[in-house]
Amino acid sequence: AYFQQEVNYTIHVTLDDKAHTLTGDIAFEYINHSPDVLPEIWVHLWPNAFKNKRSAYCKQTLRQGSGKFYFAADSSLGRIKLLDFMANGSKIAWEYDKNNPDIARIQLAQPLQPGSRVTISTPFQVKVPASFSRLGHVGTSYQMTQWFPKPAVYDREGWHAMPYLNQ
Repeated sequence: AYFQQEVNYTIHVTLDDKAHTLTGDIAFEYINHSPDVLPEIWVHLWPNAFKNKRSAYCKQTLRQGSGKFYFAADSSLGRIKLLDFMANGSKIAWEYDKNNPDIARIQLAQPLQPGSRVTISTPFQVKVPASFSRLGHVGTSYQMTQWFPKPAVYDREGWHAMPYLNQ
C-alpha cells in the first residue's frame, strides 16, 4: 500500500548579487509510483510567500507577533516570475491557487498513468527577498532554501499543496 513519488531535477541558474536575483530554468522528471491516474501536478512556488502582505507566511508572522515582514518596504520583498510551464516539451495550462500565490496547479495534457513519467520544465526568475525567513539575503550573504518550483507531496491521501510557512 505504501508508495513514494520520485522527482529528478535538472536546474541551471545564475545569481546576480547586485540585483539579488536568480535567473534560470528547471526541468523535473516526475515519476508516478502511485496507483492513481494524475490529471494534474501541484507545484510549490514558495518565493511568492514573500511577494505581498496577503500570503499565508505574512499572516502567520503577524499572528506570532512579528510585523517585520508586514511593515517591510516593497523593495525588500521577493517573488518568482517568468514561469512558462511545459510538459515533455509542449506548452501546458497552469494557474495559481486562488488563495495562495505560492502554489500552482499544472494541468497535464495527458493524465499521468501509474508507472509513467513526465518532464515538467519552465524558465524562472526569483527576486531574493531580504532575510525574513529561510530564503533571503543580507547584502551578498544568501540563505537559499525553497527557491525553485517543485512538486507538492502526493500520497494515498492526495496532494499536499500547502503554502510556505515559517515553521
